[in-house]
Amino acid sequence: MTRNYRSEYDNYQGKQAQIDNRNSRNKARRAKTKQLGYKPKGDVDHKNGNPKDNSPGNLRVTSESFNRSRNKA
Repeated sequence: MTRNYRSEYDNYQGKQAQIDNRNSRNKARRAKTKQLGYKPKGDVDHKNGNPKDNSPGNLRVTSESFNRSRNKA
């Protein structure tokens, strides 16, 4: 069975909530890159857990495993 990427996008990635989440993650990465002066290795994590708060004091670079385990629902 082949994967239908168009259907996946239409049913999940193309939804407005997912687009907003992706934009927020990208903004956080750009803000941290600007603050550091280079692209950080690892994930950019929000200290207070609010993904919409991209203030420089709220962002930190963490390992993927720490960030993924911390953000489990």
